[in-house]
This record gives sequence, structure tokens and C-alpha cells, in this order.
Amino acid sequence: MKRIRDALKRVFRSGDRPHPRGRRIEGIRARLGLAMALALLPFILLGLAQARGEYQRQSADLRADLQLAAQQSVSNATGLLGRTDTMLMVLGPEATSSYCSARLSILAQRLDDIQALYRIDQSGKIVCQSDDRGHDLIGDPAQSPWFQQLHDVNADVPERIQQARGEPFVIQAQRVTRPLGGFDGVMVAVLHLDDLEIDPTVQGLPENSYSALFNTMGQPLTVERNPAFDPQIETVSDWMRDPSRDADLIEAVGTDGIRRVYARAPVTELNAYAVMAAPAASPWFWATNPIRFLMMPLAACLTAFAAVMFASERIVIRWLDYLDRIAAIYARGRYTVRPVQAENAPLEIRRLAQTMDELGDNITHRDAALTEALDEKDALLREIHHRVKNNLQIISSLLSMQQRAVSDPAARAALGDTRQRISALALIYRTLYQGTDVRRADAEMFLNELVGHLVASESIRGPLVSSSVEADSLQIDPEKLAPMALWLVEAISNAQKHAFAERGGDLKVRFKVNGETSVLEVEDDGPGVEVTSPGVGLTLMTAFAKQLRGKAELVEAPSGGSIARLTFLTPDVTD
Repeated sequence: MKRIRDALKRVFRSGDRPHPRGRRIEGIRARLGLAMALALLPFILLGLAQARGEYQRQSADLRADLQLAAQQSVSNATGLLGRTDTMLMVLGPEATSSYCSARLSILAQRLDDIQALYRIDQSGKIVCQSDDRGHDLIGDPAQSPWFQQLHDVNADVPERIQQARGEPFVIQAQRVTRPLGGFDGVMVAVLHLDDLEIDPTVQGLPENSYSALFNTMGQPLTVERNPAFDPQIETVSDWMRDPSRDADLIEAVGTDGIRRVYARAPVTELNAYAVMAAPAASPWFWATNPIRFLMMPLAACLTAFAAVMFASERIVIRWLDYLDRIAAIYARGRYTVRPVQAENAPLEIRRLAQTMDELGDNITHRDAALTEALDEKDALLREIHHRVKNNLQIISSLLSMQQRAVSDPAARAALGDTRQRISALALIYRTLYQGTDVRRADAEMFLNELVGHLVASESIRGPLVSSSVEADSLQIDPEKLAPMALWLVEAISNAQKHAFAERGGDLKVRFKVNGETSVLEVEDDGPGVEVTSPGVGLTLMTAFAKQLRGKAELVEAPSGGSIARLTFLTPDVTD
């Protein structure tokens, strides 16, 4: 039965051993998850490649959009300046009438791009105006470089951008001539600088995009500061101050920490640059990019992975865990448990559960048959031991009768010694059939009974002998117990003959198990060791010691008397 249980443990290999968490890669769950992850990896890589391609396309589109926006800003500024020049040319000859100021005011109110209109005579004095701020906007015309240049020649104004009340303005001046070609003054239009810029959102640029005009010194001309065109951004300022640079696109980090792409286009009429700035494209730039090309494939892969793992857990893993628990119960020797819950499992699991069920039935039947056979064998062994004990007792009784009939003292002593040896053997078989195990006897119980029997049998015919036994518990089979018992009989008989003759005494028997070796000692308080020549008893003791693969010796006791000692290999170690 033990061999069957060991074989069952080797089959299932899960009886009493817990599953180590650190080695789950060996399980179906981990391997299935790894295979699923490898199967879904190409889709994730494809999403990453698409996201990268979309990022590169968006980056190129952003740069193209910025260049177009900058050019559109230049086009708007150039168109506004051209329209203003045409209007000033038309208004010039008629602006000296009495209704000049009223007409100019009406035009300035109707034209959103015009902040103010002025008519200046040939001496540099303002004749009429649409704005009462007058000199605050254009200063003293007679002292202005652009007036002096227009007074002398008909040329473009070199610097049209000025500051007034902290706000940047564009001075659009047009020379007025007389019919014969003489200088008759100047028509001036004041345009706010913001009107020349375009709204980045109108061009479809992303959030945090800005537009501005820069002068040739690399300074933004707008009053309102923003993180994209702060003068502290030296990269942008240096770029503006270097017109020889071929690059119309650069990247720089704003004061808000956002990396932007900058595009510029020259506004020749203003001697300035129109600049557009937008955040640089990145995989997380526009929300449609990561969601479409990365997040959605990743979410799909994770969903598929979770679905497969959940399905495998519900369909396979939990049933295997259930059968593993049943197998562990079988390995502990409980074969009456059946995997009844596997009726709802998949077909393959049901077949495995059915096989385990049949295995449990077969083991149960075989276990019952083996148990019955063992019980029958034990009963037969007990009967045999009982009969051997009875036969030995019969032999002992016959020897006792013969001993009483013999008159020779030496013969009577020899027959008595033989009777003691036969009684010791009979006691072995009585201990076996009366014990729980018919194949082994407990040394402690046997030695106590044997010593008591030997001392009691001699106390009737001789002086009183007191005995004590100190023995360790050890299970010994009859093959090893018989020579040990016979050696003990000879040792006690020698003590009774030589140490306790006509005086009695104290007998001590000790049995100690010291790992691989065991020691059996018989100590008396007699006169000590006086061996002139070895007799039959010592010869038998030596022979019994050799049967136990040990040695026998007779030594003096520390407190007087003698000690017969048997040292042999512990039977459990040698078996």
C-alpha cells in the first residue's frame, strides 16, 4: 500500500507541495499570456510605426502651414499698405477743402484698418485730420525724416514704424504734387500694427500658436508679450538679426517651456519680418494621432489579451487547479473524494476528471484488497507466532521435567540454562503476536519483560536480586531481537551465577540508542571481573554479538562489580 501511495505522488507530483509563485512562468497561464503577448506584438509595432509616420507627416504639414501663414501675413500687410497708398493718392488733391477734417473722420470711422488720416501742407503743418490726437500719433511732421524725404524726392519712406503712447503704429505717407509737379504736401494714414498681423487660429494652427512682426534688430514690434516672442529667447532674436541665414524655419523653446517651430517671411514695405510660431509636432500633439495610430491598437491588444486570459482562466486554468486539489487529496491517501464539479467543465477536462475518478475507484478497491490481505497476513503471522511460542513452551516444560529427573548438578544447571534461552525466544514470539505490529517488537517493552522474567525465575531458588531497566524505545525485527535477547540471557545468567551467588544483589540493565550504534549493558554489584578462561556463556555472548555485527566485552563498573556490554549497529540504520 505504501508503494501505491508513493507511485500516486509521483504521478500527480502535487500532493503536499505548494505552487511556488516565483516560478509561474512554468504554468499554462504564464505561457499562454506570453504567447498571446507575442502574437499581439506585431499589431502594437504596426501602431507605433503608423504613429511615427503620422508624426512625421504632421511635422511636415505644420512647417508648410507655418510658411504659408507667414506668407499670408506678408500678403495681407502688403495688400493693406497698397490699398492705403491708393486711397491716399486719391485723397491728396481734394484734401484742402473746408470739409477736409469731416471727410477724413468719416473715412477713418468706416475703414477698420485706418486709425487716423492727416493732410499736411508743404511746410509740414497739419492742415486737417481725422483724429484729435494729432502730434501724439505722428509727432511734428516738419521734423520727421519721412516728411523731409518726401519733400525732397518722391521716394518710399525708409522707416514707417513708429511708437506713440506706447503703441506701435505704421506711418503710411503719400507725397501730394501740384498739377505742374511741385510739392504740395503729404497725405498720412496711421495704421495699427496689429491690423497687419493675422490670427493663427484662422490659418488652422494648433493652440498656443502666435503671430508677430519683428524689426531687423530682432525685436518684436507688438506691445503685448507672449511666451513665443519674448526678447529673452535669444535663438529667435539672433535669427531675426541675421537676414543672410537661408533657414526660414527654426525650432526654439519659449518661456513657457514649449518647443515651437518658427517661420518668417520678409515684409519689404515695412523693412520687417512676419513671424508665425506653433508648437512643434510630437506623438502627443494632436489628440487624433495617438488615439488613432497608437492608443486604439494598444487598447485593442490589451482587450484581446484580457479576453484570452479571462477565457483561459475560466475554461482551463480553474479546472486544472480543481483537479490539482483533487490529486493532492489522492496523494494524501483519501481516495473517496470524487471530482464531481468537473461535470460542467469542457470535454477534455471532463475526460481527465473521469480518468481520475476511475483511478480513485481502482486505488480504493486495490487498497481495500491489500488491506484485507495484510489483515489476513497479520492474522496468520500472529497465529504462527502463537504456535511457535506454544511449541517453545512445551519444549521448556519437557526440559523442566528432565531437569527434575537429573541428579547431576552440572547437568541440571545446563538444562536450566537451556530452558532460559528457550523461554527468551518464546517471549519474543509472545511479544510479537500480542503487539500492534507482528513484524517488529519494541525493545523497551521487551527488555523490561525479559529481565523481569529472568530475575523472577531465579528468585524462587536463590537469594533476592533487585533489578532495574533503563531502555530507549526502538522497533526491532525478530532476526535482530533474538541474538540480543539470547546475549542478555547469558549476561544475566553469568551475573546470577558469579555476582549474586548465595548473596543476592542489585542488577541494572541499560539500553541506549546513540544514532548509528546502540549499547546494551548489564551491571552487577558483585566482586568484579574474575575471568580465568572463557566459558560457554562468554563464548555464546561473543557469537551473538557477531550476529548483530557488534562486539561484546566485560569491564569493571566504576562503583565496583562488573559490566557486560554489547555494542552493535542500530538495526534501523543497517536495514
